Amino acid sequence: MTETTDDKLLQKFFSANRKEIEDNGFSRRVMHHLPDRYYRISQLWSLFCFTLAIVLFFVLDGLQLVLGTLRETFTSALESGAAEIDPKSLIIVAVVLLYFGYRKICSLA
Repeated sequence: MTETTDDKLLQKFFSANRKEIEDNGFSRRVMHHLPDRYYRISQLWSLFCFTLAIVLFFVLDGLQLVLGTLRETFTSALESGAAEIDPKSLIIVAVVLLYFGYRKICSLA
């Protein structure tokens, strides 16, 4: 019971003696003077990882693997009776997949 009375007295005291301190741009100046160390480190790390991924892609013949996989997928689709698929639909699917891949790469950077 005394805790609630004490809390009420404290709230009443602080609300009656509340004084606003003017900022005068102090917070903005402090924020501009803070170092961007972590942002720079994250940018460098992203650049390093992206460069490493590109180098490994070409060193490990990633382009040949992707083209081989696409060729096998296309030939197996033709053999399984999917020859009735409209070419326009395939183009739309390819464009959508490229768009999603581009968005994913951009979100990682």
